[in-house]
Amino acid sequence: MIFSKISAYFKFSSEQRNGIFLLLSLIIIFQMICFFVDFTSNSLTDPDEQKWLSLQTQIDSLKENNIKELPKIYPYNPNFITDYKGYKLGMSVKEIDRLLSFRKENKYVNSASEFQSVTQVSDSLLKVMAPLFKFPDWVKNKKEYKGYVNYTNSAFAKKEKIVLIDINKASQEDLIKIYGIGEAISLRILKYKESLGGFVSMEQMNDVWGLSPDVITSLNSHFRVVTLPELKKTNINNASLKEISQFPYFKYVLAKEIVTYRSMNGDIKNIEDLIKIKGFPVEKAKIIGLYLDFN
Repeated sequence: MIFSKISAYFKFSSEQRNGIFLLLSLIIIFQMICFFVDFTSNSLTDPDEQKWLSLQTQIDSLKENNIKELPKIYPYNPNFITDYKGYKLGMSVKEIDRLLSFRKENKYVNSASEFQSVTQVSDSLLKVMAPLFKFPDWVKNKKEYKGYVNYTNSAFAKKEKIVLIDINKASQEDLIKIYGIGEAISLRILKYKESLGGFVSMEQMNDVWGLSPDVITSLNSHFRVVTLPELKKTNINNASLKEISQFPYFKYVLAKEIVTYRSMNGDIKNIEDLIKIKGFPVEKAKIIGLYLDFN
């Protein structure tokens, strides 16, 4: 009885059977289309987007290179840190000002600990900065020059008597032996001597940029102007404006004043006449006079 009721639901007419067969056929066909056909390959893409996608690999490669290529950091002398460099290194304005004030006194820091003592930078910042500090060779090798510390005769008594050297015959090696003079400053002294034609007084060490009072004192303890060099003197009455301005003690403005004074008053007879000219360095008159010819 129950079976006959259920079988009644499965009795279809020929039209119904054809419809069911057609429906199953359509389902199978759509399933096969979805399985075998890739609809994503035919998607439309904007031409500009396609261009950028084609360069994506290259862009990714450049990004990786930029990450790997870190900026090169070179060693530096902390004594010559500028406002901008100090800011880039992470120093505060007060820390930079302390260093600049220290340098204005013509003093130098010679170690990382001295740098921290002067600037009062934190331990963490010093730990980052210190590995890049580069001090002159004489700082690294100053143990070799213990005999020159304090620049007193007693410091040399245990080794040998101080022999004074003619400053005009001193070599770079002689100058570097002085504590506080490295390769750069020794070359600066020699070039200044060459521009003058020779030194006529040890007072001229004050005119060399970068020499501290202590170093000048030490130079005076080891060097002298033994004999005056044969100078090629500048004829102040016949020299042109250009020739006068090339003399180390005369700037262009002063040279122009000298030429004007000469044209209005005639020949300059002696150093006393030059002292009358505006801007003339009176305190160096005796030294300058030795380099000039008034005939």
